Amino acid sequence: MAMSGFEGYEKRLELHFFGDDPAMLDNNLGLRLLDFESLEQVLNAVQCTVVSAVANQYFDAYVLSESSLFVYPTKIIIKTCGTTQLLKSIRPLIHYACNLGLSLCSCRYTRGTFIFPKAQPSPHTSFKEEVMCLEDALPNNLCYRKASVMPSKTTTNSWHVFTASDESHIIPNDHDIYTVEVCMTDLDRVLARKFFLPPGGGNKSGDVAGKEMTKITGIGDINPRAMICDFAFDPCGYSMNGIHNDRYSTIHVTPEDGFSYASFECVGSIFDDDDIEHLVGTLRKAVQVFRPATLSVSTTCASHEVWPRVTHALEPLGLKCRSCAADEFPAAGSIVFQTYTARRK
Repeated sequence: MAMSGFEGYEKRLELHFFGDDPAMLDNNLGLRLLDFESLEQVLNAVQCTVVSAVANQYFDAYVLSESSLFVYPTKIIIKTCGTTQLLKSIRPLIHYACNLGLSLCSCRYTRGTFIFPKAQPSPHTSFKEEVMCLEDALPNNLCYRKASVMPSKTTTNSWHVFTASDESHIIPNDHDIYTVEVCMTDLDRVLARKFFLPPGGGNKSGDVAGKEMTKITGIGDINPRAMICDFAFDPCGYSMNGIHNDRYSTIHVTPEDGFSYASFECVGSIFDDDDIEHLVGTLRKAVQVFRPATLSVSTTCASHEVWPRVTHALEPLGLKCRSCAADEFPAAGSIVFQTYTARRK
């Protein structure tokens, strides 16, 4: 293990808002009315920037210098890696949403165990500090709160969760939506090399190089229905957002030996047979792009219909489930955290 390097594990923040303004609801834009300058100010506080973007009729998706941002009419998801200060986005986002007539009604913060925890700045030096920051930043109406560290069989792989909700959103409005977050480490070295720019390839733009990486790695085949916005970093690293109707998927790669890491996240609906049917195939394709020695999967859903399919998807790839923890959270429902290792380990 390297003594220091780039932190691949992301911090993820999901904020839900509501409003009573009929005009805001009628145009169905809500938070999408935030101007780019306001978003830039939020991201400046976090210490990252937009490098590419794509949108459809449902939401806006931004590839960041450190991961991704998704803006829906009443929901914002920010996922950032490295030494970003993600929780510093909460206050400005609440402020800008208030100017649009929207109020915060629920919050979910999740992350894995950092590879380089001592490199993290405040307020991310520990989960205790993160929880204190969240408690301080959130309005009092989000009175149903819970913080938990979901364990695995190893102390180096835990899932940190904080959720908060007001009284009317303890059960989320989008209770049919599931979120699957996959964190992969110790990537296959040959496959990881595909995420390095070739010698002399530094003259290509990040967008052009990103499209090439999407093609040669097979990422473009994970969900052929998705519109992909991708970006390659110099000298190595890769990010993509895929959008299809109101669903997104996202991949981020830190390929360096010693601390190689990749993440895959997707959402779907338990009421959509097509989503459920595609989940197993999608997970398999995503994991096969990297062939990690270890990985964890967090499944967030109001029901228990999704997480058993994760094992069904991964075990045929030679991955053995080593631990499984489950808990219930306000505004999130059930979160199941599973860890896997390649059978050769």
